[in-house]
Amino acid sequence: MPRRDRRPDETGQTTLLIVGFALVLAMAVATVVDVSAAYLRRQGLSTVADGAALRAADLAATGTEVYTGGVPQGRLRLSAERVRGSVRDFLSRSGAYDDYPGLAFEVDIDPASSHVTVHVTAPLELPLTVPGSPQVATIGATGSAAVVAER
Repeated sequence: MPRRDRRPDETGQTTLLIVGFALVLAMAVATVVDVSAAYLRRQGLSTVADGAALRAADLAATGTEVYTGGVPQGRLRLSAERVRGSVRDFLSRSGAYDDYPGLAFEVDIDPASSHVTVHVTAPLELPLTVPGSPQVATIGATGSAAVVAER
């Protein structure tokens, strides 16, 4: 009986390889697009948080009801109510609520150092999604400020 070299049939293997590569490439593109969108959202929220913290530290440290004995040397005392109100007012007037639907904020005040820290978060609907990944991500940023009186 003659001996035949039987090679396995490799028909269609190239097509499978190309389809697999295309899927991996599509997932990589989706990941890069989503990460870029999240980065840009974080940059925008960082600007909003910094502006809100600066505005709150500045406005919450002013007013005659806060300084009845004149302006103190060094760090200024802050009113927690005025800080929160200033942040809320800044976010409304700057259009942040319109630019970042679902925007939420938290304010931390350090009375010892008169530092205002503003944490803002907003949901981001991802432009492209990789199967198994979330379609919405929550992006956050933090800004802080303190006002010092100089004489």
